[in-house]
Amino acid sequence: MGNPLEAISKVVDFEFFRPIREEKLLNTNKENNAGAKPFDVVLMFKIMLIQRYYNLGDQQVEYQIIDRMSFKKFSGTRKR
Repeated sequence: MGNPLEAISKVVDFEFFRPIREEKLLNTNKENNAGAKPFDVVLMFKIMLIQRYYNLGDQQVEYQIIDRMSFKKFSGTRKR
């Protein structure tokens, strides 16, 4: 049957979504650089896709990305 996330990665260029996601989601009008740096917008987009496809909550998707090699590879948290 194969890995559906691998098939998605072959078809979709996720970098295409970066400019619009950064424009809409990142706060560029900050007065200073205090606080934690934001997570990569493409990484978060991929995590949201995993959540929807596998019907996972926030804590469960975090655990699964740590546990499953296919999720690590898809999200980019592991070198391909």
